[in-house]
Amino acid sequence: MLVQIPSVFTPEEVGECRDLLEASRWIDGNATAGHQSRLAKRNRQLAEDDPTAIKIGGRILSALQADPLFVSAALPLKVFPPLFNRYEGGENFGTHVDNAIRRSRVSGGQIRTDLSATLFFSDPDEYEGGELVVEDTYGVQRIKLSAGSLVLYPASSLHHVTPVTSGTRLASFFWIQSMVRDDGCRTLLFDMDRAIQRLATADPLDASVVSLTGIYHNLLRRWAEI
Repeated sequence: MLVQIPSVFTPEEVGECRDLLEASRWIDGNATAGHQSRLAKRNRQLAEDDPTAIKIGGRILSALQADPLFVSAALPLKVFPPLFNRYEGGENFGTHVDNAIRRSRVSGGQIRTDLSATLFFSDPDEYEGGELVVEDTYGVQRIKLSAGSLVLYPASSLHHVTPVTSGTRLASFFWIQSMVRDDGCRTLLFDMDRAIQRLATADPLDASVVSLTGIYHNLLRRWAEI
């Protein structure tokens, strides 16, 4: 399941974050890469303990906790502290799969990476290339979202970032451990939740809303790990 979540940040919030990012110290992106990823990765990142990364990361987590679409799609149990990357001058990230387990160098905590997320801080017309290309069961998805928007996709997916041939691509990336680890089960719950919301909007008193909500929660009880 691949889900786009628009407007996690407003244009004003994006501008505030970008001012902080532009003033920060960027390091070789391989500082956080696994063995296989080092062979394919050419970009720059903020260090995990960089004050800017911690500050903006906290803002991202707060915004997502209040975003019903994100909560419905991810059913988050744990979220890895957001990281930040920068691509320009032909930098790219070749095809890879994210590590199954990620350990924070700041907190020492670790998570199972069920979902990957990218939050864009540059608008598509600010750079050439730089598409996030995800290979999933529905084929190849090419993603280049407006600043402030986020894409969520299975961490098990093959994916890559095409070379940025002009301009600068700024983004945050991180991982989520879901209460429901199986992507198929999580997709069924997401689709059911969205259908229930549509029914409730059309007729809040419809008895089907209560019935389907009960089924949703019974399935969540069956599949959730907390």
